[in-house]
Amino acid sequence: MTIHEATKKDAGTLAALAAKLWPGHETAALAEDFAGLADSENVVCFLACEQGRAVGFAQCQLRHDYVEGTKTSPVGYLEGVYVEAAFRRNGCAGRLLAACEAWARERGCAEFASDCELDNADSLRFHLGVGFEEANRVICFRKDL
Repeated sequence: MTIHEATKKDAGTLAALAAKLWPGHETAALAEDFAGLADSENVVCFLACEQGRAVGFAQCQLRHDYVEGTKTSPVGYLEGVYVEAAFRRNGCAGRLLAACEAWARERGCAEFASDCELDNADSLRFHLGVGFEEANRVICFRKDL
């Protein structure tokens, strides 16, 4: 398995994987978003490939605003990680995370953060399993005005 930094030409591949992670989003819109992110110095995506086929991705960015539980800025932030079911439990997500952490470290980050929904037990297990510690639990509210 190889891990490489995605480029603008990988936007469609990233979008196809991301649509599985974030099913409420249209693949075409995600592809446009990933193509735009490719020009940013504050965002990176990595692809995991097996025999030339993309089987996972991770997106991270530098966050300069306050990140729950952190003390420094900027903070590397894992925005999303996804691995196809057939390739899980073999270290793929951990390798994608390691690439994100190295990228953030190269940009001066001393901390790395992430989040997951309160009811996402798989994501919670992943985060704890790769060395994250829980910083806080929060329920967000909204209302129409």
